[in-house]
Amino acid sequence: MNGANISDVSLLMASSLVLVSLLFSYFQKLRLEKETLISVIRAVIQLFAVGYVLQFIFGLRNPAVTTLIVLFMTFNAALNAAKRGKGIKNGILISFLSILVGAGATLSVLVLSGAVRYEANQIIPISGMIISNAMVAIGLCYRQLTGNFKSRRSEVEIKLSLGADLLPASMDILRDSIRTGMVPTIDSTKTLGIVSLPGMMSGLILAGTSPLMAIRYQIMVTFMLLSTTAIASFMACFLAYRNFFNERKQLI
Repeated sequence: MNGANISDVSLLMASSLVLVSLLFSYFQKLRLEKETLISVIRAVIQLFAVGYVLQFIFGLRNPAVTTLIVLFMTFNAALNAAKRGKGIKNGILISFLSILVGAGATLSVLVLSGAVRYEANQIIPISGMIISNAMVAIGLCYRQLTGNFKSRRSEVEIKLSLGADLLPASMDILRDSIRTGMVPTIDSTKTLGIVSLPGMMSGLILAGTSPLMAIRYQIMVTFMLLSTTAIASFMACFLAYRNFFNERKQLI
């Protein structure tokens, strides 16, 4: 293998691996052939479209365009995260602010430390990783918040009846929800290099980068994922929990 060069013929031959999934579905009568073909075709079209768009954006070398792309990614992530928090007022805004602050704080540290440059070919891929991770974490937080306020309703009401304010009465639920949002990232961190070789590290190695240098980048990515997840989960939970109470400080 010569670096990251993949010819059209090699890519076409690799696409034959899809037949494994199709044949398995056909012989096992899973009826997933059509869905598999549609998903593969969509993935190819979408990835090539994104590839051409990114190639154009990278060529612009315009910080303003890069910032707009990151904001667009953040907004779309907020839309998806908010779907997990049905019934939470201003869920999109809360999700957007949480992801923006988490990703912004993390990227600021990386740029100021010189770990990355504020250029499209570095900021956009890195932003994609941390924004998507924050999106998943916030979705888990919303689900846990909603479930806990239902299952632990009596516990919260007892605290309120004893004179506790909204925050103290909800603190245990908030901590549990934040923990739920952060645990997947923490668990994946534990298994790095033992159970899995992450995508960024593997991609750099395939592109011809030294494994030791690829490890440095992966360590940086791991730290920024932990940071963004923590900030986004914390903000989302503390901004969203009041939606479960009315103006009289009663649990809805």
